[in-house]
Amino acid sequence: MMAFPDHFSGHAADYAAARPTYPRELFQWLADQCRHHDLAWDVGCGNGQASVALTHWFSRVHASDASAEQIARAPQNPRIVWRVETAEHCTLRTHTVDLVTAAQCYHWFNQERFNNEALRVLRPGGLCAVWCYGISHVGPGVDEVFNELHNELLAPYWPHERRHIEDGYRHLPFHFDALGEIPHLEMTENWTLDQYLAYLRTWSASQLYLKDKGQDPVDLLRERFAEAWGDPATVREVRWPLSIRAGRSPPAD
Repeated sequence: MMAFPDHFSGHAADYAAARPTYPRELFQWLADQCRHHDLAWDVGCGNGQASVALTHWFSRVHASDASAEQIARAPQNPRIVWRVETAEHCTLRTHTVDLVTAAQCYHWFNQERFNNEALRVLRPGGLCAVWCYGISHVGPGVDEVFNELHNELLAPYWPHERRHIEDGYRHLPFHFDALGEIPHLEMTENWTLDQYLAYLRTWSASQLYLKDKGQDPVDLLRERFAEAWGDPATVREVRWPLSIRAGRSPPAD
């Protein structure tokens, strides 16, 4: 198995518990674009958030991740086959897949090799969709502290692949026939302060800072976050816009 940039295995349990969830409308839209609903391949599945959602529309889901630790945290589901595999090489047969998805992970792949693998396994006219979410929004006060954490304190610790999230994957290779219209969707969570800070700690840059400095970077700004948030038990809406790229494999000759 080829090496891969693993920024999340060391805190797989926290990642599974603290990450926001994707909206149902995203998966409904993906299913609506597919002629068949037999098999979906969720690549870089992590703890299986998107994989489980896909089972509501597809009979079978092949969920793969290069991290054995992430797969170990995934829930059992009779419709899902979990595999420790890279995005660039899977065990699926050629032209058997109706939908390929990559949620918040496309920037970690070798995109050219993944594209070739997705084109191999997709049925003619099958759909490939990759998406990401970047900067969250709560409100002016909280967002100001967020920006200090994200743009200043953690600036040296963001992996260089992170820039592709900031531009919505627009500059990454994507060798599929692009769909004409992509919906404008966002993720939302209603969180307390502790839930919000737990999410910030799952960032790859937060983990790298902790490893380098021996300090939790989120804790360094906790008092300012608390001041901006108000009562820490107060539930506030956190929003993330989704950036989606979707396209089809070539039709049958």
